[in-house]
Amino acid sequence: MPRINNQTFYENAIKRYGCTARGLNWNSKNSQHTRFEVIHEILADHLPLNSIIDAGCGFGDLYVYLQQKGSLPRQYVGYDMLQEALFVAKKRTKQRCVYKDILNDELEWADFYVASGSMNILKRCETFLFIRRCFEASRKGFIFNLLRGEEKEGHFNYFLPEEIEAYVNDFVYDVEMYEGYMEGDFTVFLKKEAL
Repeated sequence: MPRINNQTFYENAIKRYGCTARGLNWNSKNSQHTRFEVIHEILADHLPLNSIIDAGCGFGDLYVYLQQKGSLPRQYVGYDMLQEALFVAKKRTKQRCVYKDILNDELEWADFYVASGSMNILKRCETFLFIRRCFEASRKGFIFNLLRGEEKEGHFNYFLPEEIEAYVNDFVYDVEMYEGYMEGDFTVFLKKEAL
């Protein structure tokens, strides 16, 4: 189980802020887009994109962002555990957005798995499992971001880049770390093979 109840955490934010970035507990739309820009820059090196699974798709904002950048994959699938978010994501994207528990359900194959903010309230052991499962279900790699910092009590999950690098060392072909785009955040690209 996450550090706090996932359903309650997001339902309360949606009630307060609606179908916005704040409704998914992002600090702002700008911080959400800054993270999306890093993901887009990584994916742009692999155009055209065949398939992406957005693990924790929320309202489908990453799809909309990629659409605006002209970088949509041939196939997009959104996974989320919040029915309210899935309802909005389906309407916004017109893509297949389905209920999926990344930690327990069978995952589909895709060239890339992407997760932006999806692991921020998980426990550390759940975060490691989430990373491994998404990576194993990807053909080319897994791109995700995490909150950067020392582990502490509270709602949010913090990591240092070297902790992630040490964890994935035995099963990843190569790791690329992206920092400096925003204080307290970093993005990781786990490569499946030489691309």
